[in-house]
Amino acid sequence: MRPNVLAKTLVGATVVAAIATGGLAGAGNSYATTTPTSGSAASSNAVIRLTYDNLGLTIAEGKRVQNFLISRGYNPGQVDGELGEDSWKAMQHYLHDYGYGYPGPFDGVVGANTIKALQRRLADGFGYTGAIDGVAGSGTRAAFKRFADRV
Repeated sequence: MRPNVLAKTLVGATVVAAIATGGLAGAGNSYATTTPTSGSAASSNAVIRLTYDNLGLTIAEGKRVQNFLISRGYNPGQVDGELGEDSWKAMQHYLHDYGYGYPGPFDGVVGANTIKALQRRLADGFGYTGAIDGVAGSGTRAAFKRFADRV
């Protein structure tokens, strides 16, 4: 078997195993792609990376959030409704600049600090009443949908 085919087969099997065991269960609207960890495209050290995370938003709602960010002077990248790294970097800058406590780094990762700052924003006019805990649970997702519907 050629090295590229072998690597793709191994990565595909790894993704299937991760999904089957729940390793990607929290991906929401995200999808997995592979990114080689070295310069070789046939690397067997591929890393599974979530390409986008809409936190439950539809593509249309994601586009509204991206257009909102543009209207505030932030660049979310391509307006395609998929909140990827560029969109989340823009959101992180927005949350920081508007005083919602995002400490950085502006890396586009939807981690606990990003979610906490988003929860503070959603508590400010979008009905979020839960804990500021950095967990994107059902309350956070529902408030984010309200945010997307109103911006």
